[in-house]
Amino acid sequence: MTQSTSTPRPAVRGSSAVDLRIHGAVVNAVMSHRLPPGTRLAEAELCELYQVSRTTVRKALQRLAHDHIVVLRPNRGAVVASPSPQEARDIFTTRRALERTVLPLVIEHRTPASLKRIRAAIAAEEQARHSGDRAAWIRLGGEFHLLLAELAGNAVLQRFMVELVSRSSLIIALYENPGVPMCGNDEHERLLALIEQGDVANAVALIDHHLVEIEGRLHLGAPERKLSLADALAGY
Repeated sequence: MTQSTSTPRPAVRGSSAVDLRIHGAVVNAVMSHRLPPGTRLAEAELCELYQVSRTTVRKALQRLAHDHIVVLRPNRGAVVASPSPQEARDIFTTRRALERTVLPLVIEHRTPASLKRIRAAIAAEEQARHSGDRAAWIRLGGEFHLLLAELAGNAVLQRFMVELVSRSSLIIALYENPGVPMCGNDEHERLLALIEQGDVANAVALIDHHLVEIEGRLHLGAPERKLSLADALAGY
């Protein structure tokens, strides 16, 4: 089994250890594509799995809904979110903007210890890939980006990145081209080399290209055309 290198999530006020554990488990399962979009998250089953009250489960689900990982449906429960093609485009546009901000901060704050953590994250990805553990490989690819956000030293950026990377995982699960890897280790290794060299311009260019490539491998189709209510109901 591939060892987890999960990046710590920023703490949230008013959350208990148990509901944070449920939240983290769902996020990791989404990032591993073990919980695909549309999966129902039954409160009773979560209560039994974690031996907790419905109040605790609901708190975790509410936080997941706040992070746009699940959708809470009145009288029908929670399901894993299913982002639309337009949401997918918007999320990747936002990720590119944020990660272009993250990289200069990572380089500015780099230390031998932080570089060692990045190398370890890449090694874990490579181990998962060679062992054929696709779920771990997918999750670790996302966690590489979360690690960079953590090493940037900006808690606000890190919180946004947790949401965006998790939502990106949902998008990839919905729209990926089967058999095509979404995050290549070679690009992560090249990025590490640029961080070590302190090459901000090329690191930013590479992360932008990296995310454009990931989005380009998705089957998002043509941009959605929104109809007005009058147009939608015309002829009925």
